[in-house]
Amino acid sequence: MSFFLFFLYFTFDFFFCNILFFSRAIKTNQDLLPETPWTHIFYNDFWGTLLTHSGSHKSYRPLCTLSFRLNHAIGGLNPWSYHLVNVLLHAAVTGLFTSFSKILLGDGYWTFMAGLMFASHPIHTEAVAGIVGRADVGASLFFLLSLLCYVKHCSTRGYSATTWGWFLGTGLCAGCSMLWKEQGVTVLAVSAVYDVFVFHRLKMKQILPTIYKRKNLSLFLSISLLTFWGTSLLGARLYWMGNKPPSFSNSDNPAADSDSLLARTLTFFYLPTKNLWLLLCPDTLSFDWSMDAVPLLKTICDWRNLHTVAFYTGLLLLAYYGLKSPNIERECNGKAVTNGKQNANGHSCLSDVEYRNSEIKPSFASKVENGIKNDVSQRTQLPSTENIVILSLSLLVIPFVPATNLFFYVGFVIAERVLYIPSMGFCLLITVGARALYVKVQKRFLKTLIFYATATLIVFYGLKTAIRNGDWQNEEMLYRSGIKVNPAKAWGNLGNVLKSQSKISEAETAYRNALYYRSNMADMLYNLGLLLQENSRFAEALHYYKLAIGSRPTLASAYLNTGIILMNQGKTEEARRTFLKCSEIPDENLKDPHAHKSSVTSCLYNLGKLYHEQGHYEEALSVYKEAIQKMPRQFAPQSLYNMMGEAYMRLSKLPEAEHWYMESLRSKTDHIPAHLTYGKLLALTGRKSEAEKFFLKAIELDPTKGNCYMHYGQFLLEEGRLIEAAEMAKKAAELDSLEFDVVFNAAHMLRQASLNEAAEKYYDLAARLRPNYPAALMNLGAILHLNGRLQKAEANYLRALQLKPDDVITQSNLRKLWNIMEKQGLKTSKT
Repeated sequence: MSFFLFFLYFTFDFFFCNILFFSRAIKTNQDLLPETPWTHIFYNDFWGTLLTHSGSHKSYRPLCTLSFRLNHAIGGLNPWSYHLVNVLLHAAVTGLFTSFSKILLGDGYWTFMAGLMFASHPIHTEAVAGIVGRADVGASLFFLLSLLCYVKHCSTRGYSATTWGWFLGTGLCAGCSMLWKEQGVTVLAVSAVYDVFVFHRLKMKQILPTIYKRKNLSLFLSISLLTFWGTSLLGARLYWMGNKPPSFSNSDNPAADSDSLLARTLTFFYLPTKNLWLLLCPDTLSFDWSMDAVPLLKTICDWRNLHTVAFYTGLLLLAYYGLKSPNIERECNGKAVTNGKQNANGHSCLSDVEYRNSEIKPSFASKVENGIKNDVSQRTQLPSTENIVILSLSLLVIPFVPATNLFFYVGFVIAERVLYIPSMGFCLLITVGARALYVKVQKRFLKTLIFYATATLIVFYGLKTAIRNGDWQNEEMLYRSGIKVNPAKAWGNLGNVLKSQSKISEAETAYRNALYYRSNMADMLYNLGLLLQENSRFAEALHYYKLAIGSRPTLASAYLNTGIILMNQGKTEEARRTFLKCSEIPDENLKDPHAHKSSVTSCLYNLGKLYHEQGHYEEALSVYKEAIQKMPRQFAPQSLYNMMGEAYMRLSKLPEAEHWYMESLRSKTDHIPAHLTYGKLLALTGRKSEAEKFFLKAIELDPTKGNCYMHYGQFLLEEGRLIEAAEMAKKAAELDSLEFDVVFNAAHMLRQASLNEAAEKYYDLAARLRPNYPAALMNLGAILHLNGRLQKAEANYLRALQLKPDDVITQSNLRKLWNIMEKQGLKTSKT
């Protein structure tokens, strides 16, 4: 049966869900990389941030992260390996849940029903198809192992020495469950419920008297040890995360940020109702329920309060049903039954067929435990319906308690994956309810109707799971499916996907739709600005970057791109101030301090380049050194090291320059700029053959990069190898015909090689690339002057002087040109 359940879900999930939704827990988590010591996993949170950092989510799940690291070591970022592990874990959990259901329901088709319902429930789609959902599935695996160990402990307690081995297994598995995800520790409370209400079959009025009886010390000891171990785990967990709760943004949990006590209270009471509805009728599912997906309940008059009242009323009635003392008389096929003596298979009465299907052999020793009377006869039967109801409620409610905002605020409104463990209680509750109705009714038609109604519900769940897995085929379908629930987040994420597909116009529309629903989303404002910047709409990009900074003043990446645009526009002072302001932003209380530090480092790098271009090499070096100090582990430092070498080179500190060039190459062996700059240093210091090797290596690394040929050509020119230099110059200009610097320098090299006709061609191209650049016009005029095209030369000289009237070289060249033209009898603009 377990194999069948595994196959069912494997078919639904593995073949319908073709991609995985990677998150920051995978893509940018440095703890997954082989160069990061694996011990870091036990000090960082789920996202790779130090647990004690003020911006940490405090999600401590080292075993889950360790499983990701193993996946990464085997298959890198290949999604199939991650997905396969998730499916196998879900299959294992389904098998364990079915085994646990068998203990409660017997070896009949109701156990099969419970397992099948759990295997195919649509609420599990996010947990299994989404990578981060592995934390919930892994926690569930050890949750059930812990619970099954405790069942064994109860059954062997009092007559076997192995009983405390099973208890040790309970504690260890509970600890492992918590290290997969925090809610795993709640298994200890569920175990206590099992011991008291299922194994000992106590009712509410019997609990305290039974525990305080000396002959029940073993029960008291077990419950005490569960309490002690649970308290110890929670205390250690709180200590390890720095004794501070996490902090979240307003969009993560709007109710927690509300100033109204009434709104907070009504909303927090309503959210469990909404979660139960998702379990009962998972018609509308979404990858994200944050922001305004569930509007706040602000008044008593909100009609959703009726749902809240109905939910808690039903919950209390079920609890009362399970905890009330047994009736003196019950009816069984019209006959009175006293104190449930004819109770079998957990019911007041059973049909012959039902009894045969559910009867199991005694699995406990026939020995009275600690003097409790009639214990042996009870252990040979399955738990009563009331007992299973209480256990099902505990499985449904207790693991969900951490998500209720009761003890601390959480970083979500609703998270479908959080319902993975509580869904066990839901599946048991539905199954035992259907079974109780099946037994209670007398007509075969009604029995058949109940059975097939339950089977139909499972079929509908399975079909919905298949449909929902279709949404998880790719990110675009996933985000489109979430638009009706959370339009702001869904449109924003869809914009990112469309942009990656080069659907620029559609991506821009998606970003604007997201901002229509929530205009202050800093990430969306930034993403729209980035899209506009990449499409050369710089004025609009600056506008949205400024809005993003206004919405979130700590968004370092917005400062970075603002500064780059200003620098390229020649607004160097504004750019300098922007980069400086960015470099001063602390990383406290930020969700992703690593990304923030990377942006700050990039700001300092660009500030250093700005100083470098202005000739302030000492200031540039000072900024580069600060960037190195603030640089996070994941930052690629090769460009920064190379610019350090360039600055030292300009200051004629060649040993220091060589050191940083080598550091750049050490950090990235195929870094082309470092090959070129180091080659220039080697040539300058007389190591010509070594220099040529580095130039040739740069060309080998990227034969399509004209800049590599240009640097090699310059080296050949200095070596007097003019023909080879000219060939390199032409190659460079052909490959990078739209890059002004490459074309302009190629023209220079051709001119120095006395290939004036070819030089004229590329000077003309350079002037067309930058028609308002005086140097380009002056050099074009000079080559035309040399090639005898005097009137064209005059026109370019005059245009250059319009742009730069005080240029002495252009004035001198123009006077010489006029003298030649006058001697030849040509008309000049002077005359």
